[in-house]
Amino acid sequence: MTSACAAAGAASPFILAVFEENGSGQRKIEGIRRFGRNLAIGHVFSVSGPLPSFIDDPAAFLPEDWQADLVLDFLRHPDLSEHLSALGQKRRIPVVASGKRTAGAITPFT
Repeated sequence: MTSACAAAGAASPFILAVFEENGSGQRKIEGIRRFGRNLAIGHVFSVSGPLPSFIDDPAAFLPEDWQADLVLDFLRHPDLSEHLSALGQKRRIPVVASGKRTAGAITPFT
């Protein structure tokens, strides 16, 4: 629950932000929407197209004007995942990057 909702005492859903690359999170998003209880996907950010092997400025690919209680990282490019993890740390929002090692993110195995 976002801090504004908690302060108001509302029983609001837990807000997720999903970052994906070329549709990599679609099946998980569908599962969350179908089976998630008290979860809401507040934002889905998709990066598409071919990407260079090294991204010098990952901030150019990822928005910074979002709010969530938890971030799900389905990005495939390591430079984007690392930047997203740093954004999460800066904003004190946990980032889950399942199946990959990303510094600063929660990385459960799949």
